[in-house]
Amino acid sequence: MTRWGLIGASTIAKEWVIGAIRATGGEVVSVMSTSAERGAAYARENRIARSFTSGAELLADPDIDAVYISTTNELHCEQAIAAARAGKHVLCEKPLALTLSDAHAMIKAAQDAGVVLGTNHHLRNAASHRAMRDVIAEGKIGKPLAARVFHAVSLPPHLQGWRLERPDAGGGVILDITVHDADTLRFVLGDNPVEVTAFSQSAGMGRSGLEDGVMGVIRFQSGLIAQFHDAFTVKYAETGFEVHGSEGSLIARNVMTQKPIGSVTLRNGEGERDVPLQATNLYETALKNFHAAIAGTGHVSASGEDGVWSLATGLAAAQSAATGRAVTIETGLR
Repeated sequence: MTRWGLIGASTIAKEWVIGAIRATGGEVVSVMSTSAERGAAYARENRIARSFTSGAELLADPDIDAVYISTTNELHCEQAIAAARAGKHVLCEKPLALTLSDAHAMIKAAQDAGVVLGTNHHLRNAASHRAMRDVIAEGKIGKPLAARVFHAVSLPPHLQGWRLERPDAGGGVILDITVHDADTLRFVLGDNPVEVTAFSQSAGMGRSGLEDGVMGVIRFQSGLIAQFHDAFTVKYAETGFEVHGSEGSLIARNVMTQKPIGSVTLRNGEGERDVPLQATNLYETALKNFHAAIAGTGHVSASGEDGVWSLATGLAAAQSAATGRAVTIETGLR
């Protein structure tokens, strides 16, 4: 059984990750919050035995095998490196860091320590996206030519805060949502992005000049081009993901979500049909795979390198929006 410590008393851990750890045979033994009062209350509410006010205290606990990091983005690098050096496996929220150099340092620290590092890109665990990947790989839409991702949502009040107020923490919609689009596109298409053009928007929700909406186009190595629309400010739109090929199209609706819902339709020369989906909890799939990676019997859903790709795409989109130019996506990976 893998014993976990939570670095960050976060909403996502409470709503999704704690349950996924327990459902896949793990145990949550401690939580870290810089507020002793908040940490103690969080531990009580979530049936966690211990709470700490510093990462060093938590990492010194010999009962912990792995940590889940869900603090604000600017803290990820230092916390992940400290965890790796303490011999703990690391599942880190996206984006891995705020710079590519920090993300690479996290990967190196995990490699040097011989521990598992994963990026929590949950969407690649959705039955819809895995089914789309399979259909494309089987050649049922021919050569993929274009894609569209609709990921404009309404950010609920309890998730606002730093995402709208703190550029120093990586706030804004690009590092929160666009990175998910990039990872999902890479996973489904089996293709890497090479260039992005983006326009950002401040529609009144984001403060301190932070963008709360973005639209753009990503070019991939194969020549495929993909549109994306991400926002915190859209109350009534549905999410979706389309891939159009030379011999058919995949139309997915309500799939850019944490919930195991949505539909996928295949349209080609044989007509139109629903693609069968075997829906499972996205986070349970992530934790099942992470536990398998620790045991040496499988692989993480999204690696540190996958996290570098999505971060590089997000940073390039932000640079494009700021400069008005197309930006080449550079990962620094070999």
